[in-house]
Amino acid sequence: MLSRVRDDVAAVRERDPACTSTWSALTNYPGLWAIWWHRLTHAMHRAHLVWLARFTSQIVRWWTGIEIHPGATIGDRFFIDHGMGVVIGETAEIGDDCLLYQGVTLGGTGKEKGKRHPSLGNSVVVGTGAKVLGNIRIGDNVKIGAGSVVIHSVPDNSTVVGIPGRVVRSVDPSGEILEHGKLPDPEGQAIEELAQKVASLEESVRQLLAERRPPADS
Repeated sequence: MLSRVRDDVAAVRERDPACTSTWSALTNYPGLWAIWWHRLTHAMHRAHLVWLARFTSQIVRWWTGIEIHPGATIGDRFFIDHGMGVVIGETAEIGDDCLLYQGVTLGGTGKEKGKRHPSLGNSVVVGTGAKVLGNIRIGDNVKIGAGSVVIHSVPDNSTVVGIPGRVVRSVDPSGEILEHGKLPDPEGQAIEELAQKVASLEESVRQLLAERRPPADS
């Protein structure tokens, strides 16, 4: 248990340059507190103390701004950066070394029973405000851009952006933490390609008109 706590603190210090010390991590990071409380409520949930687990998790939600259902399964070195508005559903599964930014939802898509929330592999990064919905799998080393809505499974080593989320490139599995300002813009790229095609067509029309224009001395 103590080893997991040390790993959690190390994950904060490694991933957030604003964290200047272990004491800062322990006292200024509600994402860290939410994870530790979740481990307790998850143990309660597995012991069939369902009401107590949910009640405790709601107190933690009020305290931290982060809602993690006690039924969710979370791996080691999980880090929630800032965390306000993060929601993790009951049947969500999160692998090791994952990172969620504020406003992320790992949610369901309806009232179905059973497994209805996403499963995240290892080393997944989910950007600010992104929504990952339904019983889908997000592969290892996947980066999900801010504001994306992901409703389909994503293969390993991919970057996903947009609404609905689309795979825009593969990434080096040893790659960097998600840099929001450097993500591809598929909509912008499509508009640029369309503009280039229109310009090419206009040039072709001008050439055709020039070829059909009668000589000036006729």
